[in-house]
Amino acid sequence: MRKRVAVIITQYWLNSHADVIVSRLLGELGYKPQVELVAMYVEQVTARDLSRELSVRHGVPICATIEEAVAWGAPERPVDGVVVIGEHGDYPWNEKQQHLYPRLRFMQETLAAMDLHGIRVPIFLDKHFSYNNTDARWIYDEVKRRGIPFMAGSSIPYTDYLPHFDRAFLQRGRIFFINSHGGHESYGFHGMEVLQALAEHRHGAELGVASVHALSGNEMWQAMDRGEWPEALMLRALALEPELAGRHPRKECPNPALFVVTYQDGTMGYVAQLDKFATRWSFAVQDDEGAYIAAYCNTGTERPYRHFTRLTEMMEEMFINGTLPCRIERNLLTTYLINSAMESLYLRRPLSLEEWNVAYDPAPNG
Repeated sequence: MRKRVAVIITQYWLNSHADVIVSRLLGELGYKPQVELVAMYVEQVTARDLSRELSVRHGVPICATIEEAVAWGAPERPVDGVVVIGEHGDYPWNEKQQHLYPRLRFMQETLAAMDLHGIRVPIFLDKHFSYNNTDARWIYDEVKRRGIPFMAGSSIPYTDYLPHFDRAFLQRGRIFFINSHGGHESYGFHGMEVLQALAEHRHGAELGVASVHALSGNEMWQAMDRGEWPEALMLRALALEPELAGRHPRKECPNPALFVVTYQDGTMGYVAQLDKFATRWSFAVQDDEGAYIAAYCNTGTERPYRHFTRLTEMMEEMFINGTLPCRIERNLLTTYLINSAMESLYLRRPLSLEEWNVAYDPAPNG
């Protein structure tokens, strides 16, 4: 008998995160799900909504509240997992240019429903925990307190890296440079995820991050001219895109930003936001002797976006066996990183992460 899951969604339309994840759980997009989707909650229904059509096609009810979806089938046969997708939708922005998605509220209502109905099942939370570090810590603490298997983040860190390289090189990496694209928060988060997924391979347990500093526009290029960040590594990563040969983002990227991450052990990480220029999440890693590797995340660029297949498979593995693809502390740290980067960008100064330090053993179930 297949495990049963409920999904909590902001909006559901073509190529939204709900579509590329939940549609797979419904057996769409050529995917054969290992679990059964039994209930949906969709907070905002627009003219392009897909949830109503798919609800009828697959016989999956749409619930009026989060509690109703989470408690579906209880107490006789409660759900075995919950998927929370608080991405996309008509929600406000703050002065730091963060989109105020209701992930905290969705998690609060999900956990409250579990408590009320005596349910303890795994949860997947799409992307970072919250735009607010205090709220993110609340989610982490409450899930850990209940002993619930918890998976978060996105598909990007789990893609294949091309060209292939010896992962042992990452153990001695001291400088990690990630080229990213898209919105500073929404896509910068993916850059932070790739950074942390690579950086946690270095020797020793993850000791956490000391500070984050965001630079933007001409300030970023002036810092490059002063030798304050490794232009050469950026160009090595960009060289993996043949169409960028002989071109430099300084001349073509209209709204660049650089997130500088200083780790507690002295390791340096850089996420360059090169919207309208870079088209991949590419990276270069250098060791103390100057040797380097460069690769890119092999994501699907067209529907059905194959990288979401692997993410969905990992979610199902958690629901079925309780197995997690990485320590949830990685997702907590990357939440702190993107939130701190956006605050640094707004305040135009570096920020200490001493208050939000996250140290952990990178082994998935360690």
